[in-house]
Amino acid sequence: MRRVLIVDDDPKVCETLDRYLAHAGYATASALDGRRALDAVRSFGPDLIVLDVMLPELDGLELCRQVRAASDVPIIFLTARSTERDKLAALALGADDYLTKPFSPRELVARVQAVLRRAPAGGAAPRVVAGAIAIDPERCQVTVGGADVQLTATEYRLLLAMARAPGRVFRRDELARLALGEHFEGLDRAIDAHIKNLRKKLGGDPIATVFGIGYKLVA
Repeated sequence: MRRVLIVDDDPKVCETLDRYLAHAGYATASALDGRRALDAVRSFGPDLIVLDVMLPELDGLELCRQVRAASDVPIIFLTARSTERDKLAALALGADDYLTKPFSPRELVARVQAVLRRAPAGGAAPRVVAGAIAIDPERCQVTVGGADVQLTATEYRLLLAMARAPGRVFRRDELARLALGEHFEGLDRAIDAHIKNLRKKLGGDPIATVFGIGYKLVA
């Protein structure tokens, strides 16, 4: 059973999501502030985190930053903060999705299902090599020059798509479909934020911008 950690300072939101997610077949735990959430990440070991931004003790953005330092667990932000700046800040920290309040619990469950379906899965797929970058799809492992690189699930899918066709130019909407799903309706700049994170982690700037079109991986 997949585990979902709900982090929100409103007990009613936690109770509602717990009920809907349990009905969908997920095991859940909840935390009402950032400090307790950080403890729950370590003890509960969630497969996905639903995270509010405005939290006592430790806000959601800082919590996301600390989680990302040690884990690539998928994170969906669920918050009343709805500006483009807020969304891009969350995506830049490694969030996989962003849903604003007021929200539909059924839509949230659907997004949880979609993100978990897109999580890298094991298999006997061959290694993908593009220059110094090597990807082992069986282990969901990425190395650059032999050194391990920790990526989020979304970053991994973006890199894998481009590494399978180095030199090919991918449009932003095409990358969004490949990495975020056919029904992704987020900001165009969401892909830009993920690419920016990838460049930092990979080093050497292997991802080139093709102005007015999108991106390509330079092998």
